[in-house]
Amino acid sequence: MEQLPDVATLIAIYNRINIYGRTNGMELLLKAPGEVQYTMTVRPEHLSSPGTCHGGVLAGLMDSALGAAALSLAFTAGELVSTVEFKINYLYPVHLHDHLVAYGQVEHSGKTLVVSSATITCPARDNLVVARGLGTFNRYPASKREFHDLLFPREVV
Repeated sequence: MEQLPDVATLIAIYNRINIYGRTNGMELLLKAPGEVQYTMTVRPEHLSSPGTCHGGVLAGLMDSALGAAALSLAFTAGELVSTVEFKINYLYPVHLHDHLVAYGQVEHSGKTLVVSSATITCPARDNLVVARGLGTFNRYPASKREFHDLLFPREVV
């Protein structure tokens, strides 16, 4: 079996190749396998009406936090994940320049599915929870995707 890099290294690789996250100003931090923190600040291009963030932006952050929690745990077994479904509850409006912190954690990890939960908070508003979510993710071997070569670089002989 191939030697698996540590999870922190795999998360660093993921951060490099995650164009969606970079484009939206999102930063991923690994707390532990199965537990992550994603941050972002609402920019003008994230607004749906004057001063108010579009719900799709929050949904993107939520899916990212839920998925990264599942992914960070799946990495420990040389696996990747894909979203099967997720739900989000929007609790409060989010405004231009709000700094958001999404905390994701794995709730259940089975043979083929991982369930994770997340909250999105706004620290400047007394850590107000602006959204909650729950997601289900399919686990599969990393060898089924191009990501495999990033996880297991070939040695040059």
